[in-house]
Amino acid sequence: MAAPLVLVVLAAVTVRAALYRSSLAAFIAERVEVASPLNAWKRVVEGLALLDLGVSPYSGAIFHETPLIIYLFHFLIEYAELVFMITDVLTAVALYLAIQDFNKVVFKKQKLLIELDKYAPDVAELIQTPMEMHYIPLKVALFYLLNPYTVMSCVAKSTCAINNSVIAFFILATIKGSAFLSAVFLALATYQSLYPLTLFAPALLYLLQRQFIPIKLKSKSFWLYTMQYASLYLCSLVVIICLSFFLLNSWDFIPSVYGFILSVPDLTPNIGLFWYFFAEMFEHFSLFFVCVFQINVFFYTIPLAIKLKEHPVFFMFVQLAIISIFKSYPTVGDVALYIAFLPVWSHLYRFLRNIFILSCVLIFCSFLFPVLWHLWIYAGSANSNFYYAITLTFNIGQILLISDYFYAFLRREYYLTHGLHLTRQDGTEAMLVLK
Repeated sequence: MAAPLVLVVLAAVTVRAALYRSSLAAFIAERVEVASPLNAWKRVVEGLALLDLGVSPYSGAIFHETPLIIYLFHFLIEYAELVFMITDVLTAVALYLAIQDFNKVVFKKQKLLIELDKYAPDVAELIQTPMEMHYIPLKVALFYLLNPYTVMSCVAKSTCAINNSVIAFFILATIKGSAFLSAVFLALATYQSLYPLTLFAPALLYLLQRQFIPIKLKSKSFWLYTMQYASLYLCSLVVIICLSFFLLNSWDFIPSVYGFILSVPDLTPNIGLFWYFFAEMFEHFSLFFVCVFQINVFFYTIPLAIKLKEHPVFFMFVQLAIISIFKSYPTVGDVALYIAFLPVWSHLYRFLRNIFILSCVLIFCSFLFPVLWHLWIYAGSANSNFYYAITLTFNIGQILLISDYFYAFLRREYYLTHGLHLTRQDGTEAMLVLK
């Protein structure tokens, strides 16, 4: 498996290197779908210029990245292209290794449940075999490295690529069962973009399962392990934030980074749901609706944790999708991260209802983004409503896609327990309806 992965990496690096040397690089870097006010490379360059002049990069309203990012590129600015290519490769390798380990866990769990007669006798065709699972890690790496969304983020030098890499290493550490590294990388991810805080729940559930600790509110071992993991996470986050303070000798980065993410003051168009809504809203209503919009990312965590407590990796996948849809400044790089996990759920394809239509919607929207932007900004034959309409369609497509996978996952789990051929009490065929 190592040789195919090397070939995929070489192909991905070649594509990126060719695009860096082409005239498309400048065009891609300016696309609002690829770079947001939070992670655009030109803003990092502005911050570096201020830092070199001895001025705080947070003194204006331009730079909103974290201090660790600006100091990273303060030393590696000449090798920025190489840094982003290596970051993408590391992300893909981390995902590859994580899914490799996850597949082993799935296979062992299936074998144990079959031995305990937890599965219905007629569901052999739903059981994943080692042969089916063999190429899934490679497909995940392929889906990430050669995804046009990922390629464009790398070529635009969007710092979203670094966020994705941190999250990928967090997932790897969690699946490997390292509570310390999982907490450290989750703290780094939270420090970078705040929203990965919601990944605490699926990580904790997975680690509890690896330790064979029952997920019961009355269990002392459950609360002890939860407190240990939460303490590791909070201590790591405090250390990283204090390190940022010592680098800058100022707390200016907190309102400039986290205040910017939460209050959404910059209404530059992007693929998210915030910008148009708040551009049209009366100022005195904005605080209330900002809170309503922001709570969407966090609102679904508890119900999903209850429903998917036995399946924390699928929970993590759904939560990553929710973050990419409902965060305040999303880019296509965020979408690329959860799309990379789709091969992991290839066994759900038979239960998906609208996968072809939704795939077409997302692809056509991706092509229409630059078209409607050109009509609005350059040709003057359209307005912001056109661009926001395609943004809404794109996000609705994502929501329906994740809902379809969620439905398919629950349906398969039900069939595994109750059998494929459901019958009523009178012996007639029954229809499964999930509510």
